[in-house]
Amino acid sequence: MYTSGLLFIGTNEIIIIVVLALLLFGGKKIPELMRGLGRGVKEFKEGQKVDPNAKEETTNNNTNNNQA
Repeated sequence: MYTSGLLFIGTNEIIIIVVLALLLFGGKKIPELMRGLGRGVKEFKEGQKVDPNAKEETTNNNTNNNQA
């Protein structure tokens, strides 16, 4: 059974990736990027929790209000 080589990343590879990220983005930009990523994940999770039927009812109510 073949497994991907990416599953077995060692400590040296992780250190190299972190150093490259610091060089590319700088120390001030990385926290901003992570904050934005965290907000995106939070919004995605909240979007999954929304009941799709509730959204349809709201749409139907708006359509009925516009016709009156």
